[in-house]
Amino acid sequence: MLSVQNVSKTYQSGGRALYVLQNINFIIEAGAIVAIVGPSGSGKTTLLGLSAGLDRSTTGTVALNEIPLDRLSEDERADMRNRYVGFIFQNFQLLPTLTALENVMVPLELRGEKNIRARSKDLLDKVGLADRIHHYPAQLSGGEQQRVSLARAFSNSPRILFADEPTGNLDAETSENVIKLLFDLNREAGTTLVIVTHNAELAGSTQRIIRLTGGHIISDEKK
Repeated sequence: MLSVQNVSKTYQSGGRALYVLQNINFIIEAGAIVAIVGPSGSGKTTLLGLSAGLDRSTTGTVALNEIPLDRLSEDERADMRNRYVGFIFQNFQLLPTLTALENVMVPLELRGEKNIRARSKDLLDKVGLADRIHHYPAQLSGGEQQRVSLARAFSNSPRILFADEPTGNLDAETSENVIKLLFDLNREAGTTLVIVTHNAELAGSTQRIIRLTGGHIISDEKK
């Protein structure tokens, strides 16, 4: 589902090269659940962005669903993400002027899907928000906003879902509930799941842990 081969990412800073990732290699099979962990500044979020086609690597190749991302234009990568990829972010990234229901409907509308209102309501019901569908993000707690983002992420039936610190802004009890919902929805959908996290409990619930330090993979453990 995801192949990362000899990938490096370099930025220019003050006339000097800043190496964020160096010679990263791994393959993630369809349906796998993988955590990417490491200290702040280790390159985790950069790696997620490259894997999802949000950015381009400096060297190496990334292939998603057997599609080499480095050969695609910006528009082609955006289309690929809309067709195959779901996202969950630490800061939720809900559209503030849309209700919970409308936020979940957005990816389906972009794809020109049918019956999107009923499908979106069903997803919000699955995450326990059937009575909050007409509320705006500012009227929802952090945990409720993240549950809306979970419903939105699964709305377009992604082949792969990238979660960047999905419990980072939540308290322990709310994190536990969100983690359970994430794995329940993923089990039902059979989606490949890649999670960047500092949460040891969340990482420990996955099938494989890739550890980064200083832009290098230092371990890759399968359970």
